[in-house]
Amino acid sequence: MKGGRILLLLVCSSVITLGVFAAGPPTCPADLGGKCSDSEEWEGEFFPGIPKIKYEGPSSKNPLAFKWYNAEEEILGKKMKDWMRFSIAFWHTFRGTGGDPFGAPTKYWPWEDGTNSLAMAKRRMRANFEFLEKIGVDRWCFHDRDIAPDGETLEESNKNLDEVVALAKELQETNIRPLWGTAQLFMHPRYMHGGATSSELGVYAYAAAQVKKAMEVTHYLGGENYVFWGGREGYQSLLNTDMERELDHLARFCEAAVAYKKKIGFNGTLLIEPKPQEPTKHQYDWDAATTANFLRKYGLIGEFKLNIECNHATLSGHSCHHELETARINGLLGNIDANTGDPQIGWDTDQFMTDISEATMVMLSVIRNGGLAPGGFNFDAKLRRESTEVEDIFLAHISGMDTLARGLRSAAKLIQDGSLAELVRKRYQSFDTEIGAQVEAGKGDFETLEKLAMKWGEPKVPSAKQELAEMIFQSAL
Repeated sequence: MKGGRILLLLVCSSVITLGVFAAGPPTCPADLGGKCSDSEEWEGEFFPGIPKIKYEGPSSKNPLAFKWYNAEEEILGKKMKDWMRFSIAFWHTFRGTGGDPFGAPTKYWPWEDGTNSLAMAKRRMRANFEFLEKIGVDRWCFHDRDIAPDGETLEESNKNLDEVVALAKELQETNIRPLWGTAQLFMHPRYMHGGATSSELGVYAYAAAQVKKAMEVTHYLGGENYVFWGGREGYQSLLNTDMERELDHLARFCEAAVAYKKKIGFNGTLLIEPKPQEPTKHQYDWDAATTANFLRKYGLIGEFKLNIECNHATLSGHSCHHELETARINGLLGNIDANTGDPQIGWDTDQFMTDISEATMVMLSVIRNGGLAPGGFNFDAKLRRESTEVEDIFLAHISGMDTLARGLRSAAKLIQDGSLAELVRKRYQSFDTEIGAQVEAGKGDFETLEKLAMKWGEPKVPSAKQELAEMIFQSAL
């Protein structure tokens, strides 16, 4: 049966590539049995066998239904959809191929014709909006080169982008918008040494022009944020790198982005997405703390926030919760790329989050932050290489949305119960005294503290009650 489906897929792909199409109304069946027109105006249904996904509750056995995510349900004074502000990542969902460093692509969606033409870009965009409507999400994210083909010149690339963005604007109508947009400054060979940190002025200028255009179209589409991901902004060896100069260049680039944002009247938040390594040996935005330090040094704290990706957190040696809390307490938590990694695999696997414990800790940070708006949760996650059926796109996102929704419910339960917060309060209660308050107010000079230490003698350190904290946490899941 599986072999037959694969054969059907290959036959469909071959027919599409050759431009041979059957008569009758255009369709792109999810069962791989149909054919797609190559017309730019094609408006067939991409997922005819998939209904609009609805909430059916925890007892439902329907795989194409939400068990925990009930968009209109109010939790802690806010609708679930407003806590989440879910977004679909165009690059993984509609440009992901299943390829990895060790193997060729495995996914050949029935609407693909094997090209990266403008007609194909428009067809993908239509598929994107049908998926958004059926999954019940009103935000999406994109890189400029994911949604429109690169041209021979910058002018041609901009023209291609304008044409696809015009269609996206039409399809968005009034109820959908980008959570954020960004420029792809890492795949093209010109960016082998980075964009803003390249040693070549020409590359720096090209990167600036590409960001300028990407920011313009994000603004035009009503985007709420704009992201900078510096995958190549780093170094492979310090022996041939002037790190101080490159960091200065990166800061000047960020300053120019701020100035242009204000010039065009874009009110969205500028976000920097930390990542420690891969592809470069060292990236300048290694983690949340490193990026916060960079922003402080160059006076950019008030202009940028952070887009925390959970898989990037683990690659930097931290938990996602740690990175979120670091961003939050610095007033920099702006958005979350909702994914996770595999502890047995040492690279960026971009898996959908399905761990309830991890999701609960993530949601604790979000609640403490008062939410994420104008940011949200972007599913920067991709199907596994082995998932090759169109239906899998829905199943993966349903599981990710349900996991975070269940995490929200558990986090709300912890907060309403109050036991964990009280445990933490008691742990620091010695600082709630008059002397402790003076120390926290910066009035605890060493001479005074020395006298107190001599008066009090050897301090008694109470148990941290780690086990109790874990029991309280687990009871909320």
